[in-house]
Amino acid sequence: MSEPAAEASGEDVLFEGHPALVPSLGVLLLCIVTLGIALGVLWVRTRSKSYKITSQRIVIDMGLFSKKMEQVDLYRITDYVVERPFGQRIMGTGNLVLEAMDSTSPVLRLDALKTDVVALYEKLRVATEAAKQRRGVRVVDYGEPGVPIP
Repeated sequence: MSEPAAEASGEDVLFEGHPALVPSLGVLLLCIVTLGIALGVLWVRTRSKSYKITSQRIVIDMGLFSKKMEQVDLYRITDYVVERPFGQRIMGTGNLVLEAMDSTSPVLRLDALKTDVVALYEKLRVATEAAKQRRGVRVVDYGEPGVPIP
């Protein structure tokens, strides 16, 4: 969707970017040990993936020469996990893992986000609830199989 079309539909961009080049302390140590050679490989890996999170959808573009795009509408998201391992917290990055009611992408991993992932999670949670209300979607949780509901 082009920028003017996104603005006309009321779609706000919450985050847009690539994974961090050096996402954790371990990767930084690897770059130091290999005298920077690992940076070339890491640069290609990070440039071959981009994330765009809007108030209506999540789009992940993958690939350097051949491209693949995954898109999940926010109303389909059912659960969030914020991962901030120690090495990533030091470098200011984090991961978001999203579960969705989507047959092609039931789990979306947004790795090495160079932003405040907790604040992004809060924005995403609010946008997801608004998207569900706009579409009249209700999610019913029946619990895990074999575990009685109290």
